[in-house]
Amino acid sequence: MIDQTTEFRGKVALVTGGGSGIGRGIAERYAAGGGDVVVLGRRVEPLEETARIVEKYGVRAGVVSCDIRDAAAVTEAVDGVVRDFGRLDSLVNNAAGNFVVPAEDLSPNGWKAVIDIVLNGTFFATRAAAQHMLAAGSGSILNVIASYAWHGHPGTVHSAAAKGGVLAMTRTLASEWGPRGVRINCISPGPTETEGAGAALWPTEEDRQRVLGSVPAGRFTTPAEVAESAAFLLDDRRASYVTGDVLSVDGGQWLGKVVYADSSGGR
Repeated sequence: MIDQTTEFRGKVALVTGGGSGIGRGIAERYAAGGGDVVVLGRRVEPLEETARIVEKYGVRAGVVSCDIRDAAAVTEAVDGVVRDFGRLDSLVNNAAGNFVVPAEDLSPNGWKAVIDIVLNGTFFATRAAAQHMLAAGSGSILNVIASYAWHGHPGTVHSAAAKGGVLAMTRTLASEWGPRGVRINCISPGPTETEGAGAALWPTEEDRQRVLGSVPAGRFTTPAEVAESAAFLLDDRRASYVTGDVLSVDGGQWLGKVVYADSSGGR
């Protein structure tokens, strides 16, 4: 039996997009397991709030203000984590940008913004972290995606393309880095009660009920619930033989392939 209050003791995690929602939930869960946590994002204030939550567990917390789209800045940030904390055992790529829009109305800038954050940013952070993990011969990387990465959904072409790319990247790197001791997996949360999620993805009560009706489990999930599954995948003891995989934490929603309100307007 693994003591879940000490499962990450002596280890260090970097969580991108750690200022709120699922990122904050994973950061807190890692801290509850005894691990030090650094959260990265563009806005310092929410990151500092996460850091205060993390520190309540008696572990060290760090805050890094960084644009995930800037490869050089990301590398500098990751190197700084290793310099200040002495190591890097886990990376959670949670930083994301998303909005629902019909494909024909999506601007080039809108497309580029989501691709840059989700796909390019995930690779930049992964590559920077891997430099240290591969040298150490160990490490675990977790990428937060969504089920429309493999089944698609109207209004999500930019995000689906980006997250589909992250899924392909995950499986490619799992095969490339597995022999060198680094595991990399994906977690695919379903509709999650987070700050701002409703306004962006189910803005009306009708939309909310439609989304809820697509979930066989009959309810939304929470960041804490997603974080428990993330903790499993990050733990080198419980998930030591798991790499290149996707864990769906969505109450079975992906089976029906209905995610958000159909923004195409029937076109």
